[in-house]
Amino acid sequence: MASHRRPKQPSRTRVTVLTATAAAAVALTSQGAAQAAPKPSKDEVKSKVDKLYEEAERATDKYNGAKEKQEKLEKQIGDLQDKVARGQEELNDLRDGLGSMASAQYRSGGIDPSLQLFLSSDPDDYLDKASTLDQLSSQQVDGLKKIQKKQRDLAQQRKEAAGKLDDLAATRTELGKKKKEVQGKLGEAQKLLNTLTAKEKAALAAKEQKRASRAAGDRADLGDEAPASGRGAAALSAAATQIGKPYVSGGTGPNSYDCSGLTQWAFAQADVHISRTTYTQQNDGTRIGRGELKPGDLVFFNNLAHVGFYAGNGQVLHAPHPGASVRYESMAYLGTFQFGVRV
Repeated sequence: MASHRRPKQPSRTRVTVLTATAAAAVALTSQGAAQAAPKPSKDEVKSKVDKLYEEAERATDKYNGAKEKQEKLEKQIGDLQDKVARGQEELNDLRDGLGSMASAQYRSGGIDPSLQLFLSSDPDDYLDKASTLDQLSSQQVDGLKKIQKKQRDLAQQRKEAAGKLDDLAATRTELGKKKKEVQGKLGEAQKLLNTLTAKEKAALAAKEQKRASRAAGDRADLGDEAPASGRGAAALSAAATQIGKPYVSGGTGPNSYDCSGLTQWAFAQADVHISRTTYTQQNDGTRIGRGELKPGDLVFFNNLAHVGFYAGNGQVLHAPHPGASVRYESMAYLGTFQFGVRV
């Protein structure tokens, strides 16, 4: 006869021991993981944050380029739509004029069958039948040709506007992606900074202050180099009035700036237009080497990720990065120099 005994259950003591053992194993594993990934030092955090700021600046530049393209497309689309509306009014006037001519012809002896055909259909097909032109007056033919040309112009303008609307939609999508990328890089940098103690943050801030040639509002030792041009000198002078204003991604003044926003704004004060991004500002003048730099020249760093004004004596006036303000700073601290541009 088969046995129906209930299987023996593990004792409560054994379960407790097993649970404690598992907990200890988890604790040891966590401790081992912590030992495997030690907290980065203050200098390591600073290095990683600087790298993230550089990447954010590149993304910001692409964001700025997409934003500028969006604004241009919106203006072009608006102009095209206005042109189409005006063209449609002109076409309506031409048709009304030809209709009046047909009415007069009807009153004087009946409307020409060929003209009647036009008034009820597309004139393109009508004009293709050259034999019918002999039945119209030269004035009617001229009116029909004007209508035909206006219709073709309108069709082309509508097609162009539709293409630009598609381009605008794609640009807005790109703009959103670049903005998200910038925010992601800056958020990652902030998380790293948040891992520092209050003492480490204070030490980092002191180091950042020391790295700058002068605090906002003070004048750096710029030497007595003569500027290359009056407009470069005027732009540099305008930029100097913005010392102390904060760096903000996408900022174009007058309350905040990113690096290329500051240079564009400053040249605008000198009545000189330059483009919006570092990638385009490199083409806004004559490229020069380090030994040729004069105050007022643009200087580019880190594969065109950053731009500022050469201010003399190896100093640059620029909008550095998030958390910093417009200031003078030694070129030695700005990374890899690419070239200068004289506008």
